[in-house]
Amino acid sequence: MIHRSSPHPAALFLILILVAVAPLGAADWPQWLGTYRDAVWREKGIVETLPTNGFSYRWRTPLGGGYSGPAVAKGRVYVMDRQLATGATNPANAFSRGEIPGLERVLCLKESDGILLWQHTYDCAYTVSYAAGPRVTPSVHEGKVYTLGSEGNLFCLDAAKGTVIWSRDFKKEYGIKTPVWGFAGHPLVDGNKVICLAGGEGSVAVAYEKNTGKELWRALTAKEPGYAPPMIYNFFGKRQLILWHPESVNSLDPETGKVYWTHPHLPSIRFGMTIPSPQKSGDLLFLTTFYNGSLMLRVDSDTPSVVWQSKKVSEKDTDGLHSVMATPLIQDGHIYSPCSYGQFRCLKLLTGDRVWETFAPTSGKSERWGHAFVIKHGEKGDRSFIFSEQGDLIIARLTPERYEEISRARLIDPDNRDAGRNVVWSHPAFANQFIYARNDKEIVCVSLARSR
Repeated sequence: MIHRSSPHPAALFLILILVAVAPLGAADWPQWLGTYRDAVWREKGIVETLPTNGFSYRWRTPLGGGYSGPAVAKGRVYVMDRQLATGATNPANAFSRGEIPGLERVLCLKESDGILLWQHTYDCAYTVSYAAGPRVTPSVHEGKVYTLGSEGNLFCLDAAKGTVIWSRDFKKEYGIKTPVWGFAGHPLVDGNKVICLAGGEGSVAVAYEKNTGKELWRALTAKEPGYAPPMIYNFFGKRQLILWHPESVNSLDPETGKVYWTHPHLPSIRFGMTIPSPQKSGDLLFLTTFYNGSLMLRVDSDTPSVVWQSKKVSEKDTDGLHSVMATPLIQDGHIYSPCSYGQFRCLKLLTGDRVWETFAPTSGKSERWGHAFVIKHGEKGDRSFIFSEQGDLIIARLTPERYEEISRARLIDPDNRDAGRNVVWSHPAFANQFIYARNDKEIVCVSLARSR
């Protein structure tokens, strides 16, 4: 028989104190759209309203340019940025492409105070339009962090030290050019592999062994890979890897890369702009893009059927939803998302009919590519946190009846001029009762914990 002694009274008191001050339901945000890649923030004990006199910052840390959102895991914050070479400047016209010398960096910060713990830096001349910096949110998994730069540099780094475990170069290995707006598909860690959106002949989707970088499989061919991240969903009893490129939406076996089904686009997506993450609701799969609008598929067999789709290919004369980059929120039979000129819209899920619209959560008025990130809070989804392109954090209720704004406060300054106006186009992270957001000059941390 094993006898266990009781803990010392002082030790027991310390344990009780630690339990008392620990955040309720605290959770990390280790990848694009959170732990489950579903844009839901599940933590409890969160504020009901935002401060009217401005936020009190836990910390603020200088940062270079980029659209890469932060990831938060195991007491650390991971984010990417870009540093221009001495004397180099980005083009005045954001659409212009050249060869701009500089560096990309992966930064690891201490979650509690924002102090830099390590950085991984590498030469990276930019040839992309909208050259502010990297696009991809790091993916943190089992002591490793996976990052993808704008020019196709994929790294697996030791999450504690920042040392390189393995790396791949998409352009060299697959004989491809950098897409107009760079490599932007957030890596997806699944089982023993990390799945990436690459490009080229037979290699639009590529899976690597997550610990060694060995290629496990490659699949699909398209003239352009697009920008939409790989997503895994369950449809009619199968785990399906959804890969959406400008010529078709595809379902693959995540383990082998075998194609289950392909649904072609007629016409192909203009300018390769497959960007927002494909969204699942029951047996429905929803996709939206700037020019071509929306496509709703029913995936209840090996041959998906069209439920409805936009008939207009236009950025202004739109039907359905023509989202640029926002991941739509689907709840209670409706879709909520910004459209092409910042019209935050509510659509009926089964028909695409528009119910209402407002510019309040995006730029406040009609602006090309008017944008906001929407995060559902709590399992009931009775409210959402919206991060507007103006740097405002908003708490709102989204219902078929109306957009109801509960509270709003400025979180960070919009300082990116690529859109022709000041914007911030980087997805924040919500972790351990804090929000982490960045612009082209800094990353900030603010508590959203309700006072006890």
